Amino acid sequence: MQQYNISKSSSFYALGLSYKKADADIRGRFSLDENSKINLLNQAKENGIESLVITSTCNRTEIYGFAQHPFQLIQLLCENTKGTIEEFQKVAYIYKNSDAISHMFRVGSGLDSQILGDFEIISQIKKSAVVSKKLNLLNPFLERLVNAVIQASKRIKTETEISSGATSVSFASVQYIFNNVEDISNKNILLFGTGKIGRNTCENLVKHTKNERITLINRTKNTAENIGGKLNLVVKDYANLQEEITQSDILIVATGAQRPTIDKHIVQTKKPLLILDLSIPKNVDSNVEDLPNVNLVHLDDLSKITDETHEKRKEHIPFAEAIIEDVKKEFNDWLETRKFAPTIKALKSKLLDFKNAELEAQRKKSANFNEEQAELISNNIIQKITNHFAHHLKDDNISTDDSLELIKKVFQLENLIDV
Repeated sequence: MQQYNISKSSSFYALGLSYKKADADIRGRFSLDENSKINLLNQAKENGIESLVITSTCNRTEIYGFAQHPFQLIQLLCENTKGTIEEFQKVAYIYKNSDAISHMFRVGSGLDSQILGDFEIISQIKKSAVVSKKLNLLNPFLERLVNAVIQASKRIKTETEISSGATSVSFASVQYIFNNVEDISNKNILLFGTGKIGRNTCENLVKHTKNERITLINRTKNTAENIGGKLNLVVKDYANLQEEITQSDILIVATGAQRPTIDKHIVQTKKPLLILDLSIPKNVDSNVEDLPNVNLVHLDDLSKITDETHEKRKEHIPFAEAIIEDVKKEFNDWLETRKFAPTIKALKSKLLDFKNAELEAQRKKSANFNEEQAELISNNIIQKITNHFAHHLKDDNISTDDSLELIKKVFQLENLIDV
């Protein structure tokens, strides 16, 4: 990507790490909660970075933004998480300019998701962009790019079947239980944590297992009661967690905390217990595996489950990619106009100088000089001239760079200010 006069910094970057190379432990070290995101954004602002969007989900943590060097962004990430630069370098990816744009389109459109066609990430990008804008960290380029990615995501969701069928972390959890637990309708199931993944898992459990022995526990009881009321499920106090675990056959943990909420000391049960940890960072301490009756399964294990639905979704990848290219072309066309905007602006300013000088001369020569008519006519001429040059610069058959240089030379537009 060439310089498009979109930023005082030299390059646009997309960098981060995902499930592809970083396991759950490493992703957990680089995860950002809401407070950490705000701290990172404020720190970026203090460091002179003008535009930034951050996403952090169970499958990836990414930064999209402008910097003179990607290390500025990497340092911000490491200073606001438990991860180190050395760890980042082992598993990370860094995309620049046009490659960064393409990466954001694939991520936002569900083509880079651990479960193909999962559109959860686009809502994260939208929310992150809103936060950045409130902090004045969303320049016209990044705002336009986010909107273009949202547009592509919507079209792919409605014009293709890449998200058809039931394939998600929550569905994979239920599928795993079906495949590994006998007589599931008579098992005691405890769901600890009622965030988005927890809610979706709960709904899938009710829908597919016909189990009436599901209990919900959340640190904030009101949240659990709202869900429990809708699904007719039992809700217990957080203080009863250990007691409920003892009575459970299956424990699903989706608490979204930054450190483990379950460890072997709270698991006092003597009967077999299946624990599914759906959280990043891991919310179940690995020491529960010291207990002979416990089987711990993590999010990454569930995401490896493939079925016919996933295979069918792959058939729609070319259609999704075609939509991305279509929307990306519109975005790049807009970028191209941003490229010559400073020249057109400077040209208009130069022509206005010519106009003002000529009008001043005519005022001195003519006692009956019609000021209003002269202003109207000269402004119309200036607008037509600048429009003519703008249309010329949009022509695919000419070299925009050569034309810009010629215009600058002819009208002596040496000192342009970026817009």
